[in-house]
Amino acid sequence: MTLVSDAPATAGTDDVDLIRLIGAGDRNALSELYHRHAGWLTIRLARRCGDADTVDTALQDTFLAVWRQAADYRPVGEVGAWLWTIALRRLVDQLRKKRPPLPVDDIEPLSRVISDEIPLALGHTDMGVAFMTLEPDLRAVMACTALDGLTNAEAGALLGVPVGTVKSRLSRARQQLKEALG
Repeated sequence: MTLVSDAPATAGTDDVDLIRLIGAGDRNALSELYHRHAGWLTIRLARRCGDADTVDTALQDTFLAVWRQAADYRPVGEVGAWLWTIALRRLVDQLRKKRPPLPVDDIEPLSRVISDEIPLALGHTDMGVAFMTLEPDLRAVMACTALDGLTNAEAGALLGVPVGTVKSRLSRARQQLKEALG
């Protein structure tokens, strides 16, 4: 007697193996990865952008990038952190498309774009007020690590700074937050 299951063959597969399957062209694996991660990615993207269409486009672009990049994926950290890095970059790409082009001298680095939007996630709490007193580079590092859960290496790669710089900025930011919250 054979039991038939409605669950896809990829349902019990871990995320790293799903990415390997996606790299081999398995659309079911992509669907499973999407169902596992789209919800929390949407929530985090929505914290940075109030436009649902922009968030949706960034999310779709994220999984399109996963489809294209899966064969090159090297499991260094958590799959969720890799997905978040892609999603955040896709959101920034979407936001840049909506803004009029700036002269080259006026273009802000990615860290400034990220850090200026983070206080929305913290609201008008004491922590949010203290967070806004940090220098933009310190806010960006705190946002990547403390709010988004990236490792120091992942934050460094995202912000384009060495891991040592991430660590020293985190240390300074923590000390300043501790003093501000006294």
